[in-house]
Amino acid sequence: MNVTYPEVGATREGPLPDGYQHITRRVRLGSGAELFRAAADALARWQPERGAGLRVRSSAERAALGVEFSAGIGAGPLRLWVPCRIVWVVDEPDRYGFGFGTLPGHIATGEESFLLCTDEAGDVWFEVRAFSRPAKWWVRLGSPMARLVQHRVTDRYVDAMRHL
Repeated sequence: MNVTYPEVGATREGPLPDGYQHITRRVRLGSGAELFRAAADALARWQPERGAGLRVRSSAERAALGVEFSAGIGAGPLRLWVPCRIVWVVDEPDRYGFGFGTLPGHIATGEESFLLCTDEAGDVWFEVRAFSRPAKWWVRLGSPMARLVQHRVTDRYVDAMRHL
């Protein structure tokens, strides 16, 4: 199954593609190599999603290139599952993260990424980048609400990483 958009990898570097809604958040988590390692481990084990209140179904315990997962939002039988695949990974001494793209059945089309980096001062930064647009008619109809939910979930990703 292929991702549902042509701009694969666009959240990794450079400008986000035109024709989509964009989200970018960058926050300082603290400083030091120990924090970076703990944050990278949490990121690899789906902590931003779980900390945001989402359920995660995955083909792997840890994020890796090609891993498919579904994030579920809602409660009980009213949970909406959205399928994704990890399309890029960076794993370097001072940078760790990955980008994931939407698969058929997702309510949106696009890509989102989580990236940790350490700067020259030793500060650890967490960045979320995304581009998306509705893939379902009912999401287009409720577009203002869908944008609000996406921004709220992004805020919760950031909060989850801040509270490691």
